Amino acid sequence: MSVAENVGRSVLVTGANRGIGRAIAERFVAAGDRVATIYRSGDLPAGVLGVVGDVRDTASIDAAFTRVEEEHGPVEVVVANAGVTRDQLLMRMSDEDFDTVLDTNLAGAFRVARRASKAMIRARAGRIVLISSVVALYGGPGQVNYSASKAGLVGMARSITRELGGRGITANVVAPGFIDTAMTQALPEKQQQAYLGAIPAGRFGQVDDVAAAVQFLASPEAAYISGAVIPVDGGLGMGH
Repeated sequence: MSVAENVGRSVLVTGANRGIGRAIAERFVAAGDRVATIYRSGDLPAGVLGVVGDVRDTASIDAAFTRVEEEHGPVEVVVANAGVTRDQLLMRMSDEDFDTVLDTNLAGAFRVARRASKAMIRARAGRIVLISSVVALYGGPGQVNYSASKAGLVGMARSITRELGGRGITANVVAPGFIDTAMTQALPEKQQQAYLGAIPAGRFGQVDDVAAAVQFLASPEAAYISGAVIPVDGGLGMGH
């Protein structure tokens, strides 16, 4: 089935068990797509095929894709959303803190995109969406590892675009700002207010704000958009 047919596609979203990934998966399900996820634990939205796997392991990713292909057909839209944080000041950040975040957020996205590209190249069609963050270019204290991993996704998407753009495959980045999730809600009230003061929109984003941007980039209307970084941050990171 062609990507141009915007209903009933095989869509894979990593980390759809919570937060932004869950909202993305739910939005594709609502549109009538066949949605699967690679995740490590937790419950999943209704209508999502769950395959337990680890983005840090190539064999695990390959096995998960094989299962999804058997159930839903070749993956036509892939969203690399799985990510972790290990925040710490630079002088105190361990090698393990750095390596774990880069291996999950950056190398994990690479493994997922690489595996997805095989079927997309054969089909001469596909959508790759990488979930980054406003801190990729804005920066964040205590987030050298996280910012580096999320900034790397920009170069990855643009290199994929130059390599595979002629085969009907797009690769784009969505960069959320502060989104109203359990992690944001757990911050002290004073810290939340400080963040709100820096956001021109004057509010935290909702997970569906991000999901809507992802769905657009996966649509036929976005066929001529590739290598782009789409901020969903209420204006927080503009100019970066």
